[in-house]
Amino acid sequence: MPLTPAPNGMPGAVFRMARPSTVDLITAELRSAIFSGALPVGSPLGEVDIAAKLGVSRGPLREAAQRLVQEGALTALPGRGLRVSVIPVDGIADLYTERRAVECEAVRLIVKNRLPAAEQLESALAELRQASTRADALGIGDADIAFHQALVNAAQSPRLSRAMMTLALQTRIASFSADEGYAVPASVSPTYQALIDALSHHDAPGALAALDEQFDDAVARLTGRRDVETVETGAILAPPTLSRIDVADA
Repeated sequence: MPLTPAPNGMPGAVFRMARPSTVDLITAELRSAIFSGALPVGSPLGEVDIAAKLGVSRGPLREAAQRLVQEGALTALPGRGLRVSVIPVDGIADLYTERRAVECEAVRLIVKNRLPAAEQLESALAELRQASTRADALGIGDADIAFHQALVNAAQSPRLSRAMMTLALQTRIASFSADEGYAVPASVSPTYQALIDALSHHDAPGALAALDEQFDDAVARLTGRRDVETVETGAILAPPTLSRIDVADA
């Protein structure tokens, strides 16, 4: 079954659902809002206000919010309700440890089963390079995450793809949590092309080495251990608003 696209760069559902429930729709809208910055990191999730903006009752909103608590996108604070999660600097390395587990396994499956990946990844890399020419930090971040989601999707494992969707959102949260504001590298690392070339030659060690180098660079940059030229947004001004849910279609 084909992948479902999603707005704002957020990876879509792994499989298209014939009839998503109201809770499914609310969950997807909240994910997209967190991913885009419409719900900023650390901000409270006001049930009454958000239910009104989405045009839904508070019951399904609470159920959707609990799903996002389980995914780590929302945090429950005793006596203070729910807030959009914050991933501090000391959580960056562990986040990328989990990403390595998922993406390195995807590489192994692609090579082991000789699955086609190069064409998809070349297209995603072209989008990343194009975004980099526009100096649009969020656009570059969206294209980067799309590249990595495409890599995992190429492994043809629905579970890995779902795991990567969660990690993509957590990666965006970690970037939004930085004190200096959202920032991405100004140039595209050669590790992206090296990864594609290695996969094209069924070279698992080469592909894994490229991925490791890319992740090492990301952790060093996000934890302040390495200075690189970046494109920054600073504060996210006038973020997109939440969209009303069409309950009739659920």
